[in-house]
Amino acid sequence: MLNIQFIRDNVDLVTEKSKQKGYDVNIKRLIELDTKRRELITKVDEIRQKRHETSAHANAKKPSQQQIATGKELKEQLAASEAILQKIDQEYSNLLKQVPNMPMDDVPVGTSEEDNQVAKTVGEPTKFDFEPKNHVDLAIDHDWLDKERAAKVAGSRFAYIKGDLVRMQFALIQFALDSLTDESVLTHIIQTNNLKVSSKPFTPILPPAMARTEVYEATARLNKEEQTYKLADDDLWLNASAEHTLAPMYIDEIIGESELPIRYIGYTTAFRREAGTYGKDMEGIFRLHQFDKLEMESFSLPADSLQEHLFMIAIQEYFMQQLNLPYQVILKCTADIGGPNARGVDINTWLPGQNQYRETHTADYMTDFQARRMRTRVKYQDQHIEFVHTNDATAFAMGRTLIAIIENYQDQSGNIRIPEILKPYMKV
Repeated sequence: MLNIQFIRDNVDLVTEKSKQKGYDVNIKRLIELDTKRRELITKVDEIRQKRHETSAHANAKKPSQQQIATGKELKEQLAASEAILQKIDQEYSNLLKQVPNMPMDDVPVGTSEEDNQVAKTVGEPTKFDFEPKNHVDLAIDHDWLDKERAAKVAGSRFAYIKGDLVRMQFALIQFALDSLTDESVLTHIIQTNNLKVSSKPFTPILPPAMARTEVYEATARLNKEEQTYKLADDDLWLNASAEHTLAPMYIDEIIGESELPIRYIGYTTAFRREAGTYGKDMEGIFRLHQFDKLEMESFSLPADSLQEHLFMIAIQEYFMQQLNLPYQVILKCTADIGGPNARGVDINTWLPGQNQYRETHTADYMTDFQARRMRTRVKYQDQHIEFVHTNDATAFAMGRTLIAIIENYQDQSGNIRIPEILKPYMKV
């Protein structure tokens, strides 16, 4: 969430930027509640102090009837004031959490993903001297995909992925892990992109696939209506992406300055309702209720966090270039970056089966918005404490990356060439 002092000092700006992101928050009411809340906190503290003084004086000798009456009156005043404060505090907290992060100046103002901007195009759409097939036909021809039997077991929008497509998924995982844990590879990416960040490797991690409500809400990622599944008998939600359980690892913790940046590459199965999906998104494995992801998450000093964001985008581009896949870098507009984001970038990869670029990666720059809700802080060597900054970004969304490979690497016979970078991992 935003710093309330920033909101007090920038009421008009926060109101305008919130509306640009599609959030109609009553900032005026929030400020009113903030004022009342601070006044009440002062009043409650004063009553408590008077009670303490009265009690201490009374304990020194036998209390008089006047002291007893005063103590009773103060107790009643305190209870009444605390009840009012609790009510105001609840409304204040709810409103404050509704205020989104402020978009950075370079984020395009827009009302939908149609207003996103293409920042860069790398490579040309793959050309064929035959009519290319989509991934569904290719996968079925090779017996790599079975949605009919999956529907018998779990219902629609699930799939059995089989054979060499599974081997390719694990090849992608190993390629990503080898790259992100190799400091020489990260140094190359940093130098190639003229970045000023640490070359500290990522630590591989297998995170929980679910989180408690309080924890999930602290990440500002709990989307009850559209995407997130809740377990019926427990206070647990299935994660909708690996970063949803990576980000809260350090909830309520203070991290030493020398420990940052902390970088993780997490692998998990994710679950989404994907409400409102239609058309080509329903085909094959493009958008399932269950899918696998490799996700980068980092905790960094505020001064380093924007460079960390650019570093993660550079890593994503490195992966696309190593796979020799045509792609675009997309600067997402205000309405598309999401509430917790100050900036969001997608990589859209060319899919011949759809004859268009489709999202395969995203990179989210959070500033301290997420950490403030999670109370995750850094303690500097001079002993002062502030909130860390968080970043997350896709390494590989497995299904969509597999789609991109088999559609771009198909030949006229329907066979799939293996990208050079993956051959050692597939033993060919």
